[in-house]
Amino acid sequence: MTQIEVSLSDQTESELTRLVEQGEFINRDQAVEKLLSRGLSAYQTTEEDPTTEMDENMFEQMTDEQQDPALQDEPDDDYTF
Repeated sequence: MTQIEVSLSDQTESELTRLVEQGEFINRDQAVEKLLSRGLSAYQTTEEDPTTEMDENMFEQMTDEQQDPALQDEPDDDYTF
């Protein structure tokens, strides 16, 4: 397991101590590890490929522009094959 040294504000240190004393975590090490892991999971550091986003937007635009012929106001009487 990797060890790192972290400087915390007095308020953050007090909150960690309170959580351990309330039994939320076994000790400070576990509290820091769990809270940091949860924070990293919530942060979602992955970046999307801009070309993928552009392709998705183009597809949505094309489908939004399509019209259902049955919903036309004026019926088209010219049938062609």
